[in-house]
Amino acid sequence: MASLQASRLMLTTSCSSCTRTRSAVSIPKLRKFNVAIPQIPIKNRNFRVEEPSFRLDGFAEDFDLSLLEKQRQKKRGCDDQVLQRSRLMAVLEEVIDRVEMHKNIGEQRNNWNSLLLDSVNMITLTAALMAGIASMNASGVDSVSAVNIASTVLLASATGLAALMNKIQPSQLVEEQRNATRLFKQLRNRIEMVLREKSEDGISEADVKEAIKRVLCLDKAYPLPLVGTMLEKFPQEFKPATWWPETKPESTHSRTEANGWNSELEMEMREVVEVIKSRDAEEYEKLGNVALKLNRVLAISGPVLTGIAAVSSGFIGHGSGLAGVVATTCASLAAVMNTLEHGGQVGMVFEMYRNSAGFFSLLEDTIKTERRENGQVFETKVALKLGRSLSELRDLARRSSLSRLQGSAIDECASKLF
Repeated sequence: MASLQASRLMLTTSCSSCTRTRSAVSIPKLRKFNVAIPQIPIKNRNFRVEEPSFRLDGFAEDFDLSLLEKQRQKKRGCDDQVLQRSRLMAVLEEVIDRVEMHKNIGEQRNNWNSLLLDSVNMITLTAALMAGIASMNASGVDSVSAVNIASTVLLASATGLAALMNKIQPSQLVEEQRNATRLFKQLRNRIEMVLREKSEDGISEADVKEAIKRVLCLDKAYPLPLVGTMLEKFPQEFKPATWWPETKPESTHSRTEANGWNSELEMEMREVVEVIKSRDAEEYEKLGNVALKLNRVLAISGPVLTGIAAVSSGFIGHGSGLAGVVATTCASLAAVMNTLEHGGQVGMVFEMYRNSAGFFSLLEDTIKTERRENGQVFETKVALKLGRSLSELRDLARRSSLSRLQGSAIDECASKLF
C-alpha cells in the first residue's frame, strides 16, 4: 500500500511539472505595423492614347483614321455600291416595261391603220355609189333626195376621218413603236451587260446617270402619247432621228497601244466617217425628202377630193348632171389616194429613212467620241453594223484615202456601206 501511494504521489508530481513546463513556453504576440505608401499625384486622370505621328521636314502627318473609321468607310463604300446597283436595276425594270408598252401600242396602231383605211374606203365608195344612183333620176324625187342626203353625209364623214388619219399617220406611228421597241431592247442588253461586268468592281453613279439619260432620250425621240408630244409628221425639212445623249469628244491621247488603238486604225475610222457623211447619209437624206413630199401631197389630196365629192353630191337633183359625175369621180380618186398613202404606208417609209439617217449619225458620233473600248473590238462592231467584213472595211478606208489624195471620186459600188 505504501508503495502504491508513493507511485501515485510521484505521478502527480510529474504531471504538475509537465503542466508548468508547458505553460512556461508561450509564443509572444506580434505587434501590428501600419505601413503608409505614398500616393503619386496625378493631375489629369483621363488617360488618352495618342496615335503616332510622323514628321517629315517639319510637317506633321497625323494618321487620325482609326481602324474603326476605316471599317466604317469600307462599309459606307459597300452600301453605296449596293445603292447604285439597286438604282440601275430600277432603271432596267423601267426599260423592260417600256419595251412591252411600245410593243403593245405598236400592234394597236397597226390595227388602227388597217381598220381606218378599210373604213374610209368603204364609206367613200359607198357614198360614190349612192351619188351615182341619185344622179340617174330613175325614181321619184323623194327617193333621190334621200339617197342624195345619205351620200353627202357619208362623204362628209369620210372627209373628216381621212383628215384625222392623215394627221396622225398610223403607219408612221407603228414604225416609231417598232424602232422604240428595238432600241429599248438594245438598252436593256446594255444595262444587263454592265450589271454582269461590274458585279465585282461595283457600279458607279456615272453608270446610273448614263442609263437614265438614254432612257429619257428614247422617251423624247419616240413618245407614246398622241396629244401634245406627238412627233411632227410633216416637218419643213428632213432631219435624222436622234435617240442618244450628247457626248463630248475625249482626247485622242487616251487611246493607247495597250487598248488596241494605233494611228492606222485612227485613220481607218476617219475615212469611214467621211464615206458615211458623203455617201450614205446624203443618200438617205435625199430619199427621206422624197418620201416626205410624196406623203404630204397624198395627205392633202385625199381629204380635198373627198370634200369636193361631198359638196358636189349636195347639188345632185337640181337640174345639173355634172354634180353627180364630179361627186362619183372625186370620191373614187379619194379612195385611190387613201389606199396609196396608207395601204402603201408612205409614212412608215419616211420614218424608216429618218431612222436610218439617225443610225449613220449615231455611228459617226460613236466613232468620233469612243475612247474606252478596245480598238480591235470597236473595229469589229463598226464592220458588222455596216454589213462588211474587216478586210472590206479596211479596203474601203484605203480607197477613200487614195481617192481624196488624188482628187477623184471614190467608186460608187465600193462606197456603198449597205
